[in-house]
Amino acid sequence: METYKFLMDLALILLSTKLFGLITKKFNMPQVVGALLAGLLLGPAIFNILNETEFIISLSEVGVIVLMFTAGLESDISELKKTGKASFIIALCGVIFPLIGGFVVAYIFNRPGIQGSDTSSSIMLQNIFIGVILTATSVSITVETLKEMGKLSTNVGNAILGAAIIDDILGIIALTIITSTADDSVNITVVLLKILAFFICTAVIGFLFFKIFKKITDRYKRDMRRFVILAFVFCLLMAYCSEVFFGVADITGAYMAGLILSNSKYAKYILNRFEVVSYVLLSPIFFASIGLKVVIPKMTLSIILFSVLLVVIAVLTKVIGCGLSAKACSFNNKESLQIGVGMVSRGEVALIVASKGASIGLMSSALFGPIIIVVVVTTIISPILLKMAFKTTGA
Repeated sequence: METYKFLMDLALILLSTKLFGLITKKFNMPQVVGALLAGLLLGPAIFNILNETEFIISLSEVGVIVLMFTAGLESDISELKKTGKASFIIALCGVIFPLIGGFVVAYIFNRPGIQGSDTSSSIMLQNIFIGVILTATSVSITVETLKEMGKLSTNVGNAILGAAIIDDILGIIALTIITSTADDSVNITVVLLKILAFFICTAVIGFLFFKIFKKITDRYKRDMRRFVILAFVFCLLMAYCSEVFFGVADITGAYMAGLILSNSKYAKYILNRFEVVSYVLLSPIFFASIGLKVVIPKMTLSIILFSVLLVVIAVLTKVIGCGLSAKACSFNNKESLQIGVGMVSRGEVALIVASKGASIGLMSSALFGPIIIVVVVTTIISPILLKMAFKTTGA
């Protein structure tokens, strides 16, 4: 009977995410907030009804890959080109501001002799690493919210998407630099060359695949369902290769696959087929799984205060850093606020980065609690703030 427990898990996740999604919609909040809350309530953080299993982890990974693939399909390459320079500047400030802000807060609370710390050199690395964690952006949360509001293909949506993808790349570089000081096996030069190779290979493979895809679709028009399968295979291969061979996040590979196919005349058809599967199964599991990851440890008063300040800094540094840089790139005040808010969510990305640091000694157990709180708070408030930003500005 135990082998069939995954069926009950799926039923609970799908029912609870839809139920809480409808509740949050009643309060004029994005339904993705309800899905996140459902995972949080069902998981070990509160009622401990569900726990992450290998099945849920794998299915949620497919869910976020499909989510980013459909985001790529919906994107307009010409619009992305227009916002390319702005996206880079926004992403750069979206890394620098949180990095400095996180380091300053950590420096105040995390010093030799505090929180079980020892040497000043290891403490300095830990404090810098806290800043690196805050540079993360969970684009999947923002993508789902923008799709729900019908704003994904807007100028602001393209700027946020572009900035979030670049933010991930810059985050990888920052993570590599800091981990290389604690792990001799990490080589920054190799990592940078891999990232460069990823974009070169993506351009070449994308050009060739698009030509092949066009020939196949022109020849076999009578059964378009096979085009969906071919597109999904390409998406999965891009996601796999980006992560395994280049060290770039699999969601970036999936997004690039969608972007490559976005100019196909069958892009809309493919998108519609994927959105059904995503809505019915994959997206609810992915967003619920974020909540299932959360385990809130016991914390002292000092750590609670540190957590509160870290949350404030996490939100403000993204809003101010990305907002001001967007303003400098000729976006108006309303759009700048929307872009800044759209970069707030840390989601599962920050958890992955924190876990990586913990595995090589850059994250003490006492500091893991505040990071979890930052993840939970920013993940839940980001879609709420984003919807408010669009609503209050009338965009």
